[in-house]
Amino acid sequence: MRILHTSDWHIGRSFHGHSTLDALRGVLATLTEQVRSHEVDVVIVAGDVFDSATPAAGCYTLLSDTLAALRDTGARIVVTSGNHDSAARLGFQSALLRDGIHVITDPRTVGTPITIDDEYGPVHLYGIPYLEPSLVRHLWGGIELRSQAQTMDHAMSLIRSDLAGRTGRSVAIAHCFAAGVEPTPHLERDIQQGGLDVVPLSIFEGVDYVALGHIHGQQRLSDSVRYAGAPLHYSFGERDRARGSWLVDLDAAGLGSVEWLDLPVPRPLDVIRGTLDELLHDPRFDGAVDAWVAAQYTDATPQTDPMRKLQARFPHCATVAHMPDHVQAEDGLTYAGRVRNARTPVELFDAFLAHVRNGEGASDAERELIADVVQERVAAEASA
Repeated sequence: MRILHTSDWHIGRSFHGHSTLDALRGVLATLTEQVRSHEVDVVIVAGDVFDSATPAAGCYTLLSDTLAALRDTGARIVVTSGNHDSAARLGFQSALLRDGIHVITDPRTVGTPITIDDEYGPVHLYGIPYLEPSLVRHLWGGIELRSQAQTMDHAMSLIRSDLAGRTGRSVAIAHCFAAGVEPTPHLERDIQQGGLDVVPLSIFEGVDYVALGHIHGQQRLSDSVRYAGAPLHYSFGERDRARGSWLVDLDAAGLGSVEWLDLPVPRPLDVIRGTLDELLHDPRFDGAVDAWVAAQYTDATPQTDPMRKLQARFPHCATVAHMPDHVQAEDGLTYAGRVRNARTPVELFDAFLAHVRNGEGASDAERELIADVVQERVAAEASA
């Protein structure tokens, strides 16, 4: 059996205020063609189909069109809900879909597989919707479920118990933060990285393949436990992570092979750094003109209207940050310390400017101007 493992479509998410629906539609069309050309039997979508619990109408249209196109290839589809999805809304959508498309949102179905046969016999696909411990513990009375690890452990115990009475191969589909994920600059925005929310890999033992969702970058935790990541880049921290899905082959004995299939990147992401003048004119940044851009300008002081200026060269500039190259804090004093040491109003202003300018105090011209203003103020108060 050939399985395509994808996840975290996040239909409806914006990228720094820009809609991603058209870009995602194109990427999912490519994914559908990969399913057709590779003769995929089952497509797994491991959670976070939508980006919010209240998707706009266009999000439902994109999902329905994509699932219908995938089904037209002859593949079966298994979708589970993630922490961003409204299980109720996604579950309602399932009633409108045709045969061969399975949407799993009800925690009470954990341990009940979708079974599909191939030439080697049955393959049991166990979908685990996102399980928030506080919301599902009442379903399994007498069992302590206070963490993701405990809750996922219980879900997998239900799966192993069901498997004990069956023959054939098995796949688990889950949406969680598993132990061993490689650190990245920008992990999925809702992950809590405390020990209570980390699911040990040992919990997933007993099945042939585990298709995970929740992390937006491709991750291989073991041969049989993997994250596919999101099909689009949803943050600049993800820019160096490939976009795509896992092509999983199950043979007669279980897991046969796993291959990565790249997806196109509709618009690359680039982080550029330099003085504002360099960013606006230096030819070395020509390659970023058509990219999504996160600009970091290193001038000692904040510049006027940098976003408008940068967008004249980089139409898709999404963020601008003032990040000076150096800090001139040679005295080692805190801001409060500099204020205490100030003996004149000019020195007090200089301490403030050094604080807000990342160590760059007043220039000679600014000191003269400040001194003139202070003198005028003193004279005005004396004559009042």
